[in-house]
Amino acid sequence: MRTARHPAASLAACALALACATAGCSADGTSGGSGAPTTAPRASSAADICTSLVSYWAKETLKGSKAAGIDWEQKGLSNEQYAIHEEIVAAGRSEERRQGREKALALIDRQARECCAARNGATGSSENWRPPR
Repeated sequence: MRTARHPAASLAACALALACATAGCSADGTSGGSGAPTTAPRASSAADICTSLVSYWAKETLKGSKAAGIDWEQKGLSNEQYAIHEEIVAAGRSEERRQGREKALALIDRQARECCAARNGATGSSENWRPPR
């Protein structure tokens, strides 16, 4: 029997799976594997993670996907990353009107990479954030 899941829970599970895939772990959270030697996963920089998140959500927004309507915190974006998201979505929409969707999606990828690298991952959070005690 299937049970209904909250969209945020589904997205959180998806984000966890993506993080595990990026980090090279298995579904149960272990380093997983069959015991056979594997190539060590490449460490992701803050800029790489920012680029992946911002680019993904900007493209989903441009395409009008149902999940694009969730808020920036549910998307896993920092305040700075959300600002980049908004900038490149606006640029993507403009590009889509001029050159079509394919060019707009390419522009989003390029601008996400450039902006995230320039801002070292754009991990700045909201003014409400407090460090752990």
